[in-house]
Amino acid sequence: MKQWFTLLNKEFLEMARSYKWIWMPITFILLGVMDPLTTYYLPEILNSVGGLPEGAVFEIPEPSAQEVFIMSLGEYQMIGILIIVLSMMGTVAGERKSGVAQLILVKPVSYFSYITSKWAAALILIVVSLFLGMLASWYYTGVLFEFIPFVLVMESFGLYALWLILVLSFVILCSAMFMQPVAAGMVALVTVFITTIVGGSFQHLLEWSPTQLLPYVSERLITEKWPEHVWPATGITLTMTILLVLLAIYIFKRKELAE
Repeated sequence: MKQWFTLLNKEFLEMARSYKWIWMPITFILLGVMDPLTTYYLPEILNSVGGLPEGAVFEIPEPSAQEVFIMSLGEYQMIGILIIVLSMMGTVAGERKSGVAQLILVKPVSYFSYITSKWAAALILIVVSLFLGMLASWYYTGVLFEFIPFVLVMESFGLYALWLILVLSFVILCSAMFMQPVAAGMVALVTVFITTIVGGSFQHLLEWSPTQLLPYVSERLITEKWPEHVWPATGITLTMTILLVLLAIYIFKRKELAE
C-alpha cells in the first residue's frame, strides 16, 4: 500500500508541475458560472448589440433556477468531457512512448498499482474540479435567480460525477491500448460522443444506460423525485467503471510483457 501512495504522490506532483491543479478547476468554475450569467444578462446583451427594428420588443421567458443549473451541467457534458479526454489521454500512453513507464516497471511495481494510482489521481482532480464548478454554478444561480436546495445539488453532483468517472476510466483504457496519446484521445472522444448520441436518441430503450444519468439528474432537480431507472443505471455505471479499469490493467500488462 505504501508503494501505491508513493505512485499516487508522483501523479499529484506531475499534475502540479503541469498546472492541472490550477487550470482544470478554474475551467470548470468558468463553465459553471457561464450559463447563469449569460442567461440573466441576455436581455441587456441583446439591447447592447442592437440591430432590432425600432419599437420591437423581444421578450424572453425567464427560465427557472433548476433549468439554468441544468444548462451548466450541459456545458460539462460537452466541453467538460473534451477537457477530460485531452488532459488524460496521455496518462499511460505518454509514459509508454517516452519510456518512463518501463523505468518505473523495472522496479518492483505492480501493473495494478501503476494503473490504479494514475486513475485515482485523475479521479480526484476531476471530482474536485466538478464540485467547485457546480458549487459556483449553484451560487450564481441562487444570487441571480433562486437558490436550489443544497441537498439536491449534492445529489446531482454525486450522480453526475459517476458519469464523468466512467468517461475517465474509458480514457485510461484507451491510453493503455494505444502508444500514441492522440490516437487514444480520438478513440475515446468519438466513442463517448457516439454513445451519448445513441443513448439520447433511444432513451426509451436504454433506460439503464449510464448515458441517462444526466437526464436523471435533470429530472431529479425539476421534480425532486428519483426517476424509476436511476438505480439500475447507477449500478451499471459503477460495474462498467470497475471493469474498464481492470481491462486497462490487463491490456497494459499484456502489451508491456509483449514488448
